[in-house]
Amino acid sequence: MQAHRFGGEGPRDLGAVTLKSDIRAEADRLRAGFEARGAAVFEADILQHAGALLNLYGEDIRARAFVTQDPLKGEMMLRPDFTVPLVQRHLEMGAKPAVYTYAGEVFRRQEEDENRPSEYIQVGYERIGDADTKVADADVFKAFSTALGDLPVVSTIGDLGLIESAVRGLDTPQRRKDALLRHIWRPTRFNALLDRFSIPAQSPPLPPDPDLPHVGLRSRKEISQRIAVLAEEAETPPLSQADVGRLRGLMAIKDSLPKALERLEIIADGSASVTQALDGFRALCQALKAQGIDTTNVMFDATFGLTTLEYYTGFVFGFAAPGYAPVATGGRYDLLTRALSDGRHIPAVGGVIRPEIALDIRGGGA
Repeated sequence: MQAHRFGGEGPRDLGAVTLKSDIRAEADRLRAGFEARGAAVFEADILQHAGALLNLYGEDIRARAFVTQDPLKGEMMLRPDFTVPLVQRHLEMGAKPAVYTYAGEVFRRQEEDENRPSEYIQVGYERIGDADTKVADADVFKAFSTALGDLPVVSTIGDLGLIESAVRGLDTPQRRKDALLRHIWRPTRFNALLDRFSIPAQSPPLPPDPDLPHVGLRSRKEISQRIAVLAEEAETPPLSQADVGRLRGLMAIKDSLPKALERLEIIADGSASVTQALDGFRALCQALKAQGIDTTNVMFDATFGLTTLEYYTGFVFGFAAPGYAPVATGGRYDLLTRALSDGRHIPAVGGVIRPEIALDIRGGGA
């Protein structure tokens, strides 16, 4: 049998060759474990209609997906993930609460790193429609912890809702909050905005002389509107040092879950919005303990997933071993179900395992 290197993404050069048949066997084993938890098996076509993905992600998806043209069906994409077609099928079936699992290839274009795979297998476990979201979050985390139980991995969780709540609680106009929330997934831009809002804004430029000929792509009206916005910004007081300190302190937390919770308690004091979000996070911690999770062995990172898990909102998690790419990641994606269901609130949480990374970790790269 010809050996095939399938995956191998990560900072370690593993060198060894993993048989694709072994990866499929590991995927089947993992999926069977999720089935034993009551999950129904979901199958998705490899070719997906591009329309829904473009509507959801915009044109950026073209840079990450393999696109082709079908004479009858129009523009199609090789399956970039399972979650979008899964949510679509769930909605078609009546959107009743359900638990799913799946295993199969996904395809991603790689234009910057030739060592990152363009085709690899995902094994997923998803819960859609649960009324008690914290119990569902904890069940998903427990499911992945159990599936990876024999691997030397470290688990990390985060809650993006804590950061969003801290931003919404800032004593500043809504336009500034909206700007920060738009860039929360881009830490460099986010911090630049936070710095800018923390100092007095500059006075706006003078309006253009109406007697001079107009030159440029923007109309006089657009220029006047922009100057009006800058004038309003110049009159807005900078963010207080207390607000900035609370937000930066929150984003700097990276510790074991019990110790992180203590620091969150201190930071939340004086902020109603953060305190409310913290109440929900405490409920998640209790739900994890109810699942038998030893929270002293779980890491908390307030910014976990900000640059890699834009798919998710609220609770996020990952499992990784030193020197390897994350073997499993996931979280809550209520905004995705809302987008695909024309605004309906359908709670959803889930994640994926990369079986080839699990094999590499188990074999130590041999």
